[in-house]
Amino acid sequence: MTQTQLDESVDYLNKRGFDAPEIGIVLGTGLGQLVDNIENPVEAHYNHIPHFPLATVEFHSGKLIYGTISGKKVVVMQGRFHLYEGYDFVDITYPIRVMHLLGIKKLFVSNAAGAINLNFKKGDMMLIEDHINLQGGSPLAFKGVSEFGDRFVDMSEPYDADMRKKIEHIAQKNGISLQKGVYASVVGPQLETKAEYRMLKILGADAVGMSTVPEVIVANHLRLPIVAVSVLTDECDPDNLQPVDIQEIIAIANKTEPKMIQLFKELILEI
Repeated sequence: MTQTQLDESVDYLNKRGFDAPEIGIVLGTGLGQLVDNIENPVEAHYNHIPHFPLATVEFHSGKLIYGTISGKKVVVMQGRFHLYEGYDFVDITYPIRVMHLLGIKKLFVSNAAGAINLNFKKGDMMLIEDHINLQGGSPLAFKGVSEFGDRFVDMSEPYDADMRKKIEHIAQKNGISLQKGVYASVVGPQLETKAEYRMLKILGADAVGMSTVPEVIVANHLRLPIVAVSVLTDECDPDNLQPVDIQEIIAIANKTEPKMIQLFKELILEI
C-alpha cells in the first residue's frame, strides 16, 4: 500500500460521484439489507476500484455504495475482507483508509458473531465495548506505517464512548434489546472447538467472530470514531454444542438486521 495507490482509489470514486461522505458503514455477513435504505445510490464494484482487494466469500457482494441515509451522505461497504480468504491485514483495512480519505468523520461496523456469554441468545445484538485480538497480527505492523499516522496507537478506548451512549439510548427508547460486551476476533474460517469456546470465556470474551478488529485498529490509527454492533447468530455453549449451519447463521442475521438498521439510521440522525 502506498499513498499514490490510495489517491488513485479515491480519485476513481470521486469521479464516480462519491462526494464528501460523512459516515462510513461496514456490513457483516448476512447484513446487507441496510443498502435498501440508501437514497440516490451510486455503486462501485470492488473489482473496478484501482488497488482494491476482491471479495471472495459468496455471501459478500463486493461493492461500495454511496448515497444518503437519514439526510446524511454515507459510503457503505457491502462485503468486507477477511484473513481466512487469504488477504493480509493491510488488504483487509485498505477500504477503511480509502473511506477516510473520501472524507468520512465516523465509522459504523457490523458483524455476525457467536455468543460466548450464555446470558446472550441467538438473535440478540451486542454493542461492542472492547475487543481481544486473537488474529495473530496487526494492520499497523508494516514498514513505513508512520507515513500514515503514529506507529504506536493508543487502544484504551477503541470504541467511541459518545456514540455508544447514543446508540444505547436509541435502543432503550425503541424497546430494542441491546447487550454489551467484549468481542474476540479469531482467524477462522473453521468454527471453534468446545475447548476453544471455554478458553474464550476464560479470556473474558462475550462474543467471537472473524472480522472487525483490524478495521477498528486502523480507524483508531486514523483517529476515526467508531461504533460496532454484533448480531449474535449462534450460542457457543461447550457443554451443549450443536453443529453449526452457516445458512441458519445467515438467516438469523437477516431476521435481526432490521433492528440494527433502525439503530444505525437513528444514530446517523443524531450525530
